[in-house]
Amino acid sequence: MNSKILLSFIAAAFLSSGYAVAEVRSSKPKVAEKKPIIPTVIQPKWRTFTSPDGHFTVLMPGMPKRKTQIQKTHMGKIKLEIFLIQPPQQEAAYIVTYNEFPDSYVKMTNPQTIMDQAQYVELTTTKSRLLNQRNIRSSNFHPGKEIEYVNAIGKITKTRMFVAHGRLYKVMAIVSKKQHDTLNKTITGYLNSFKLVVKP
Repeated sequence: MNSKILLSFIAAAFLSSGYAVAEVRSSKPKVAEKKPIIPTVIQPKWRTFTSPDGHFTVLMPGMPKRKTQIQKTHMGKIKLEIFLIQPPQQEAAYIVTYNEFPDSYVKMTNPQTIMDQAQYVELTTTKSRLLNQRNIRSSNFHPGKEIEYVNAIGKITKTRMFVAHGRLYKVMAIVSKKQHDTLNKTITGYLNSFKLVVKP
């Protein structure tokens, strides 16, 4: 599966920030050392977001932007849905995506193979180093996988993916190294809040 369109979109939006540090020298003797000011991360108001088709719910720090893309693959055209939000004054992004597969592909392909292929594309396209991985399941027992990786400029991504409803779902949090520890509990809560809804 070709996910380069999604990954380039994520990379352009979230992986290009840089920070400069200026050093100021003074010829006068220092009178008193001031304690460094540690910037606080402003937490936005989190609310439950339900997908337009009702297949999943997740806590989001506001209303995400929706983007739809059509990908050309060896299986034919596949629709990719992206729900994305970047809270102000946070060096983080929260993203949920899913793409629909042809029925024949889902029936013939093991869910673990689908997720392993998605992991390979995600790591190679972003030129990232894998930190952790584990197999998981959704609250209603759909097969899943969690991976965590870091790219060349220190952005850390944690992704949970699930195969359900003939789709591959991805729940992603991308955060700068500087704010990783501060936002770690927030990111875990966000990932834990994702729920797949079984439609009758």
